[in-house]
Amino acid sequence: MALSFFLNTSISDANPKFALQFSNIVGEDSKLPLPTLWFLIMKLIKLVTTGIAAFLLSGAANAINMPSGSVENPLRVMMVPTDTGTNDITADYAPVFQGITKHYGIHFDLRAGASYAAVVEGMCNNQIDIAWYGAVTFGQANDRCGVELLAVDVKKGDASYFSGIFVAKDSGIDEISDLKGKSMSFGSPNSTSSFNFPVAMLIAEGIDPVKDLQKIIIAGSHSASLAAMAEGKVDAAAASYNSFGKAVSKGTIDPTKFKSLAKSQPIPNPPLALNKGLSEDMKAKLRKAFGEIHTKIDPSKIRGYGGKKVDRYDAEFDVQKIFDALGKLSAVTKQVKAEMIDKAGQY
Repeated sequence: MALSFFLNTSISDANPKFALQFSNIVGEDSKLPLPTLWFLIMKLIKLVTTGIAAFLLSGAANAINMPSGSVENPLRVMMVPTDTGTNDITADYAPVFQGITKHYGIHFDLRAGASYAAVVEGMCNNQIDIAWYGAVTFGQANDRCGVELLAVDVKKGDASYFSGIFVAKDSGIDEISDLKGKSMSFGSPNSTSSFNFPVAMLIAEGIDPVKDLQKIIIAGSHSASLAAMAEGKVDAAAASYNSFGKAVSKGTIDPTKFKSLAKSQPIPNPPLALNKGLSEDMKAKLRKAFGEIHTKIDPSKIRGYGGKKVDRYDAEFDVQKIFDALGKLSAVTKQVKAEMIDKAGQY
């Protein structure tokens, strides 16, 4: 009776497979000698307890491996590749993270990602704890592995930016409909403002980017997209307004020769995102740190996405605004992207 109760509660609850094996071997009316029966019981108990111990140790190891933000175990930060103010993408952001280390005691390992997709993969494979995404890549990472919003940058009270389509002033292109039969360059297919919003604007105005554009170049970045236009390789270029302004400042775009053809709706600034596996205490510390850091360091050192100068970070931004903006991109399907990439590959 006691033996039956032990088997039905301890072994079956801990490992039903072992309980079934034991039942098959012993049975209700087993005639096995008592020493043999006892040996089987002990063997099963050892297997079950070993499995439970391994499971508990595995969980403990995972908890230990989650970065604590210490000098020895810093939080891993990765940025998507953007057109920054220096040749080193991490150099623009270093003062902010160094300031947080100094004033809040949280340490970071700051790196640049090879591509938009790589930064999403890194977060979803728990190789990254904080990432700076575009809105589209944030949405992709949120869908895949539940990344959480940390903050968005703010300048002059505004937490949004714009995507645009740019053309030469003497091109004779004055409306989006005029792009039919013309050529156009885009950034990365994962980019919010150099691909997804410009494509959505084309489709909204009745331009099928695959059928109606005579030539497509996937340049890979905002600056490369604008360069393709400046060099006469295409009639129009997709990029953010920030990137266009930066190209003008660097002298790679002559503002007397090029103009904006179309401007998107306001897009929430690219968000800083958190790995959902971080402790709630660490998430709270990070939101407090980013929300206050502009009061702790030289304000001119605060940087937003792409290395632009901003005033502060909003750690209380409503994430639903990002999802609402992404809802405008429903026409830019995976099939549309694939067909555009295929067409671009023909040149």
